[in-house]
Amino acid sequence: MDALDFTGRSVVVTGGTRGLGAAIARAFRAAGARVLVCGRNQPDAPEDFFRADVRDPYQAAAFIAEAVRRHGRLDVVVNNAGGGPQVFADAASPRLHAAVIDLNLVAPLHVAQAANAAMRGQPGGGVILMISSVSGIRPSPGTAAYGAAKAGLLHLAASLAVEWGPRVRVNSLIVGPVGDDAAAAGTVPLGRAATPEDVAGACLLLASPLAGYVSGAALAVHGGGEWPAYLAELRPGAYIPEK
Repeated sequence: MDALDFTGRSVVVTGGTRGLGAAIARAFRAAGARVLVCGRNQPDAPEDFFRADVRDPYQAAAFIAEAVRRHGRLDVVVNNAGGGPQVFADAASPRLHAAVIDLNLVAPLHVAQAANAAMRGQPGGGVILMISSVSGIRPSPGTAAYGAAKAGLLHLAASLAVEWGPRVRVNSLIVGPVGDDAAAAGTVPLGRAATPEDVAGACLLLASPLAGYVSGAALAVHGGGEWPAYLAELRPGAYIPEK
């Protein structure tokens, strides 16, 4: 039996129409899962899409209910929707701060609450994954509210894992730079930024039976982190990023 075979499993991904969320959705589909994604805008291929703004608890609950209606159950939730603009805290408005925290912290809680209600009464329970960020574990100048929300998301996942076990496992991923980030080659020990597929693979692992005893954990998907600035002179002797 292939532990990464999700054939017949029901998976939802918030913000799954583009970027990292789309890659996560593709990975679960490739593993055999029935996937439903949500977003605020209709994608080109709408057959597995549900329009929802998960900052609204009623829309978040409707999204989860639709997945259960279509698939008969709900096995995996990936809380991926998030983001925020680069604005220094002294220039950001209270409205912007509230919007960033709503999207990156409160919305995942809305989705998780609805998902737990569906999962806890079904055979096999379920898995909830939170996509957090390295911005939540180190200073995040220019995106302070975003970093604070992502830090809160790590705590939220750990707390929900305690409240909702053993029926529902809850874990988070601490994601580093993703995509075409040239700066990462000089600071990340693995010499490159993550690809969306790197993060998607970690989601498959945490949602699979291979991680069946993992709950309340935060998996670092950041290529080893960042080389400390105060040790910059030692870096060339430690590793040389591939060209």
